[in-house]
Amino acid sequence: MATDDLDVADPTPEAEQYDTVDLPRRPWYRRVLRRAAKTAAVVFVTLTMLSVPYNAYTAGTVAPPPGLTYITAAGIHTRYETWGTGGSPIVLVHGAFEDSDTWQDLAAVLARDHRVYALDLTGSGYSQRVSPYTPQHMAAQLNGLVAALHIDRPVLVAHSSGAAVAAEAVLESPHTYSGLMFLDGDGLPIPSPPTWILGPLRTSALRLVLRSDWAIRTIYASECGPACPRLDAAGVERFRRPYQVADAEQGLWDTIDNVGGPGLPASRLAQLKQLCLPKAVTFGAQDSMFAANAPESVAANIGAPAPTVIQGAHHLSLVSHPAQVAASVEALVTRAETGC
Repeated sequence: MATDDLDVADPTPEAEQYDTVDLPRRPWYRRVLRRAAKTAAVVFVTLTMLSVPYNAYTAGTVAPPPGLTYITAAGIHTRYETWGTGGSPIVLVHGAFEDSDTWQDLAAVLARDHRVYALDLTGSGYSQRVSPYTPQHMAAQLNGLVAALHIDRPVLVAHSSGAAVAAEAVLESPHTYSGLMFLDGDGLPIPSPPTWILGPLRTSALRLVLRSDWAIRTIYASECGPACPRLDAAGVERFRRPYQVADAEQGLWDTIDNVGGPGLPASRLAQLKQLCLPKAVTFGAQDSMFAANAPESVAANIGAPAPTVIQGAHHLSLVSHPAQVAASVEALVTRAETGC
């Protein structure tokens, strides 16, 4: 009996003791973060699933506008524009998310006394998309355009990331040009976010933005500033259409994934100092894309004199203040006529 009594011990006290033990719990913020991560994952998967049929539904492309002018430049079917009938030549090089149409206002002012040219760099506008979208590749296209059109020693004016393309073109063929201006640009690389991790979502986001007049007007207004008039319907379409032609989206993603914002190392840009070529730097005073001391730093790095800073201008100074930018370009043209 004693043995049986020991084997049939009452488990109740032990169970009660176990129930009264306080188990450690995760901190509240870890629980919140874990729930948020789960929710984000569900939302991401759901949106990705929805984006696939949306992308298929919106996969159509549009044709370029009629009446565009093209020439083969370094093997690339290149769209270009011209203004003016006489005077010394000026070639305009656009920046990221721009094309030759961006120069309309400034080109009209310069064309009073100059023959003005602008091209769509590959990966932008209505030129053929041909990778890789590097400064070196686009510089070859620029040099090819100048050669194909027989433009005699033009002054180059390059906006934003186009500064890197123009700088590389000058460094590769210094005797082709008579002057170089960086306009609202430093020529340095622009890192790009790894949008590839979004998969089809990034295509959906791009198309949603392009289909929104409000989104295009908002982005334009933030870059151009209060001095620019509100985009009308034709202006919105001018910005939208280049990203809806065949191969435009793939060219954009290839650029972002493999190049980012086209740029050159500071050491490469500094080689411009060694060239007997007049250089100039012009910036909008309210250009939020760069630090406040960027104009002086850029001028020092490429061997240019003190920069011109346009009060009231933002990043798109060529649109908001064409007369002031044109005056800066004219000053460079005058220096180019007399050499270094």
